[in-house]
Amino acid sequence: MAEGTDPRRDAVTFLPHRLNRQPVIVRGLTADELWITTGVSAACGLAVGLLFASLTRRWAIVPTAIVLCVAAGIFLGGGVLRRQKRGRPETWLYRQLQWWVRRRVPALSAYVGGSELITRSGYWTTRRTTKRDLR
Repeated sequence: MAEGTDPRRDAVTFLPHRLNRQPVIVRGLTADELWITTGVSAACGLAVGLLFASLTRRWAIVPTAIVLCVAAGIFLGGGVLRRQKRGRPETWLYRQLQWWVRRRVPALSAYVGGSELITRSGYWTTRRTTKRDLR
């Protein structure tokens, strides 16, 4: 090593903590959350559109209902998710969804990674005993 060179000069002097985070795209939603919200909203719009189309016999209602439900879902869902995520870790929403699937639909938990979660309910103990317990 040459005289007068500092080995710390070549090292990274900071660690960016937002480097691997997904950016917020629309109304507080990241790309994955936006896709999920759009998909669920479109499925609801399809169901509503098919219901109204079968009642009125006007099939143009189906795509209109899908578009309206997607717009409402992004607007309302973005606001709700933004409030729910405020002050929580980044992976909170995904863990919450995994936990919900694990508790409600255990057959699907392997597909969403819910089988990795510990879902024990009950009292925890340290299994310590006192002299009174030994009698």
